[in-house]
Amino acid sequence: AETNDNRHKLQCSYRQASDPIEVFVMKIFLHYEDNENSDLHKSLKITLPKSWKTGPASNLLQQFVESYNASASFASNPLTAEQCHLAQRCQKEGSDKTEMVDICSDAVVIDEMADRADVYICHGPSQTKAQKEEQLRQQEEEKKAMLKNTVSCTHFGCQKRFPKGGPYPECQYHRLPPVFHETAKYWACCPQKKAYDWDDFQNIPGCQKGTCTEIKQEDGQKMFLGGTDLREQAAEASGLKSIDDFNKAQSAGGAEAAPVLERLQRVMSELGVEKELFDQVVEGMKKEHASNASNEADLYKAIAEDLGSKLKSMMKSVAADQLRIK
Repeated sequence: AETNDNRHKLQCSYRQASDPIEVFVMKIFLHYEDNENSDLHKSLKITLPKSWKTGPASNLLQQFVESYNASASFASNPLTAEQCHLAQRCQKEGSDKTEMVDICSDAVVIDEMADRADVYICHGPSQTKAQKEEQLRQQEEEKKAMLKNTVSCTHFGCQKRFPKGGPYPECQYHRLPPVFHETAKYWACCPQKKAYDWDDFQNIPGCQKGTCTEIKQEDGQKMFLGGTDLREQAAEASGLKSIDDFNKAQSAGGAEAAPVLERLQRVMSELGVEKELFDQVVEGMKKEHASNASNEADLYKAIAEDLGSKLKSMMKSVAADQLRIK
């Protein structure tokens, strides 16, 4: 079968019924892989007749079943159109993962499938659009009834629901709230277990065991943490203040007592280096050296030495370029 790396991006592109139908050759790639035995798999490229573009998806299923059953290689695994359905692989909302989405038997081909779409034959009878809508309606009613008569556990990470007032099921949960920092997702009590996909994050097992509860978390307890919270916690743990606070304290003894970083920042500003850029560099170095410093003075001394070393290397590079030019 023909392959195309970009086809998956087109799987869920739906055409509006009111759009004018262009005259073009439409091809669909049908795949049967719903069997553990790969020898029974089959792919089939179909160039759709003009009438099939606006016809039901069941035409494609019937065509594939006839082609599959006509091959002696698959005689041990005959298919029936009544016991199969079509599906497309679509990207899950808010995730990098994909999922199979069923195609109703009476869905119009051009409304559901893009040109050169990959469509999969799966076991299980097809549904019509009316049957699908009724199923969704029933599921919504069941969900509303469940939400009305139950409450969710308030422990972090527990997704169980139970009747109001109990009985309370066993619970596996996290002691601290979730952390969402840049693309990483993890629980504050389990920082070593990071996830970058929402489903993977949801599946991180709890580190505590107990009984579900409907009592809300303590007042003032954040429901999730971000980068700002992490920086505040790190500063509190190390007892470090901002560079401005440190500079003010150190410069209390007069101009000569002002720390080298404060004096360097003023000089750099006169040379056209913005204060925001200078502070950003210093903050980055602070993170690099914080774990090895026992107090504020040691930390800023290490930053000054590191920054001085980098500036010296840059000056040497400039000097070397000047010599080469001569």
